[in-house]
Amino acid sequence: MRKHKMQSFGVQLISYWLSALAIAQSTWAQAPSQPLQTLRIVGGLAGVNQYVRNEEPFWNRELARLSGGKYNAEIVPFDRAGVPGSEMLRLMQYGVVPFGTAILSIISGQNPELAAPDLAGMSPDIASVRKNLAAYRPYMEKILRERYGVELLAVYTYPAQVMFCKKAFSGLGELSGRRVRVSSATQADFVSALGATPVLVAMTQIAASLESGNVECAITGAMTGNSLGLDKLTQYVHGLPISWGVALFGANQTAWSALPGDLRALLSREIPKLEANIWSESERETQDGLACNQGLATCQSGRKGSMKLVPLAPLDEGLRKDIFSTKVLPPWLQRCNGRCNEIWNQTLGPGTGVLAPKVP
Repeated sequence: MRKHKMQSFGVQLISYWLSALAIAQSTWAQAPSQPLQTLRIVGGLAGVNQYVRNEEPFWNRELARLSGGKYNAEIVPFDRAGVPGSEMLRLMQYGVVPFGTAILSIISGQNPELAAPDLAGMSPDIASVRKNLAAYRPYMEKILRERYGVELLAVYTYPAQVMFCKKAFSGLGELSGRRVRVSSATQADFVSALGATPVLVAMTQIAASLESGNVECAITGAMTGNSLGLDKLTQYVHGLPISWGVALFGANQTAWSALPGDLRALLSREIPKLEANIWSESERETQDGLACNQGLATCQSGRKGSMKLVPLAPLDEGLRKDIFSTKVLPPWLQRCNGRCNEIWNQTLGPGTGVLAPKVP
């Protein structure tokens, strides 16, 4: 049944892309002055600044400018294109989506090893995320190329995913018994270790879940929470990043190889700049989101709220380290069925100071 649905969905998307290509080819034939090639891009989450301020302008405007009008692109966010995020890698492998963005936490159900750079509790600041990604990126490139036929072109990150709560708490240790919105398996492991109940809720349903009482707390981006109105639905926000929301941008290798050489060279030069801009934006937005939720004068791009910031206490940092090493890493290794122990020890283990047991 799953295979049938997947094939049906693939046929629908193939029809969409072929129709778009036919229209574009007809336009080029009628107007030779138009761009020689239009790329179809599936981007990240709609509405967030990674997409609005970076991905969309780059593909919809900058590519044409940089190529002198020779090439352009059209981008659509995956959550508004009817593209299931959990199937993004498979669709890129089939060539249904030639260029796509996959959020690691969403694809990790079928590809647990790809969740490694953003395990909950592993990276307490953006410097740690950068370091961990640098250690793991060569392996990501290898597995994407060899298993899926996907060329890794960039790795993005969303701002820090932090804890919003309705009721007061002075540290993570006081969340026991509460229902907490999570977006990934490793966030669920982290929340469970706190004695709380993880509840998987889509980003678009966070506000409704808080209003209905389905959850009392929610883990989401600092600025995302502000844009969703969580500064009005909750009163307390904790400053510790639980995770970050790392995403990969890649291309089907056949589609990538088929591009004109000058276009590949341009993209190879410019996409790393887009990646750097997104990381800088995420770092700024993390701090700005916390400032805006509190209503501080330094708030720049969000709505000024009146939330109370729960400061990071020494006990929180110790708790984070303990939960990561004993309650997050072991279940993730189990989900990898023993494949990841050696890879972890070769890549992320030395930097985190936590090694996986050797598999007999």
